[in-house]
Amino acid sequence: MAARYYLTLPDGATARGDEPSLSFTAQGGDAFAEQLQDALRHDTLFERWRLMQDEPDEVDPSLGATDPDATVKGEQHHLRINLVVTTALSGSVLKHRMRLLAGRHWELRDVTAAA
Repeated sequence: MAARYYLTLPDGATARGDEPSLSFTAQGGDAFAEQLQDALRHDTLFERWRLMQDEPDEVDPSLGATDPDATVKGEQHHLRINLVVTTALSGSVLKHRMRLLAGRHWELRDVTAAA
């Protein structure tokens, strides 16, 4: 069952993870949405992160789940970026991808069932 997640990046310029090679590079609402959507639809970001771990084969494979139907819409309001994510992925997978992309520079505002 799909859910709709409402996320906020309070300051798009600081919405970067700890590892630059895994972080957002976006500069606007649409670009942030596109990068997150790609990270949810494909396992490329997860695999790059997994290979950086000391024991890649011991990483929980469920964190690499993907949703080819995931959609992300982005809007920018001054420095703030609002993202609406619709996906069947678990909240833990979404949060993991967001930590890679944005570090601690994001907020989960709400979760609802997707129609």
